[in-house]
Amino acid sequence: MSGSDRIVVNSKFTRSVAGNVFPSLHDALSVIYPCVSDPDQNSSRPKEILWNNKFKILLSINRFERKKDIGLAIRAFKSLTPAERKSTRLILAGGYDHRVTENVQYHAELVKLAEEEMGFVCATAKTVPTALAIPDSVEILFLLSVPGSFKTTLLENAKMLIYTPQNEHFGIVPVEAMQAGIPVLASNTGGPLETIIENETGWLRPADSVAEWTSVIRKVLTSTSAAEFAQIKKAAQRRVSQNFTASIMARKFDAEMKAMFTAPRSAFTDSKEVFMALGLLACFVAAGIIAVVHARVAPSERGGLSEFSRARRRNAAARAAGGGIVGVGVGVGEAGGGGGGGPEGLGFGEFRVI
Repeated sequence: MSGSDRIVVNSKFTRSVAGNVFPSLHDALSVIYPCVSDPDQNSSRPKEILWNNKFKILLSINRFERKKDIGLAIRAFKSLTPAERKSTRLILAGGYDHRVTENVQYHAELVKLAEEEMGFVCATAKTVPTALAIPDSVEILFLLSVPGSFKTTLLENAKMLIYTPQNEHFGIVPVEAMQAGIPVLASNTGGPLETIIENETGWLRPADSVAEWTSVIRKVLTSTSAAEFAQIKKAAQRRVSQNFTASIMARKFDAEMKAMFTAPRSAFTDSKEVFMALGLLACFVAAGIIAVVHARVAPSERGGLSEFSRARRRNAAARAAGGGIVGVGVGVGEAGGGGGGGPEGLGFGEFRVI
């Protein structure tokens, strides 16, 4: 990361987390929020009514993973009175892959929580036609791997979005809900702190207080007027159009790139250069060690063994054979002398002590 000219993250929350891991980079991190599509002013797509408009829909959209804490929505729904839940349906939709063990296990855990522990009538649907065909008695619908087009339909029909994950680095679903004009109830941690405006586009509550979540849901279901919903819709859509659209994201990326092109390059040594320098240093160190060792342990091998060294070796061999001690003599000898060096020559000779 230190070699980057510009670094962008998807929220101030992410910047704080990255800054704790890389303190030296904290001031260099810029925020560019993820986006939804720009609204199509010319779109005339009619709203699709679900289940003949018989139900007030509470919607949760998350992947079926334990960290998403979808059970919080079920527990908050249970804390409503039967009268408050009348004609209300909780839809738990989201990403699901039967090949992912956690998805399968967590869905089963949630069904058990809703049916066996809390007594709700539940159904699970994997296709839109199946979801649309469920009986009116179903209070909680698990909708697995919801298609994008049907997610839009769900958002258009929902009374509110219940967004349960904690410490999400951004969280695009609340922004999608606000673009659709519905209020959002979310955990008061992470990205939703930057996207949701309290009491204007939704509410932020601690995830460990089921009672506070239930209180907000009760307010939406029983005491929020049509005028208040209209006001929330207007504020939510304005919030998205001013901060989280594709055109805004593109302009911010363009500004970051212009700043990068006009600023001096960051000082950075390429990793290849570092490895090459370390390799050369290792070669020099190895050559030095070899030279020192060679100079200390093998001085005589450069010019061959001395006569004394050869005699010492022969002496050791003679002892091993029981032949006594072998010596070396140096002197001037005559023809046929013991030195064997020729007439009046300098020669070497051997003697044995028996």
